[in-house]
Order: sequence, then structure tokens, then C-alpha cells
Amino acid sequence: MNRQLTAIIEREGDGYVALCPDVDVASQGASVNEASANLREAVELFFETASAAEIQQRLHDEVYITRLEVAVG
Repeated sequence: MNRQLTAIIEREGDGYVALCPDVDVASQGASVNEASANLREAVELFFETASAAEIQQRLHDEVYITRLEVAVG
């Protein structure tokens, strides 16, 4: 079974950090593609090894990504 999950990838230093907030799993890579592939592998490994109870506890059914406008300074 396949499931659509959220991936957030941002530049950090010389590489990229990738986060899947749906299950609170993160990874990294030297490029956006590498970070994405590593995150996919980490999330798949989580689903393969975690107990049903842990998956239920960590799986967020609703994740919203939005932009905020804030006053700075």
C-alpha cells in the first residue's frame, strides 16, 4: 500500500535536511534529490520496523504547510 506523506527539504550549510512531519522522521543529503531519496528510505524503514502502536502514535493524519507573514525588527 502506498501513502502520500509530506516532505520538507531545506538547505543547511553545505547540504540539505529533509523532514517528514507526518511521522517525525528526518534525513539529510548533499543535494535536494539525495535528501529526498534518503528521507524516503528512512520513512520506509520506519514503517517496516516500527510497531503498530508506534506508527499509530506518531502518524499525524493532518499536516498543514503554510507561510506566515511576521513583523521583523
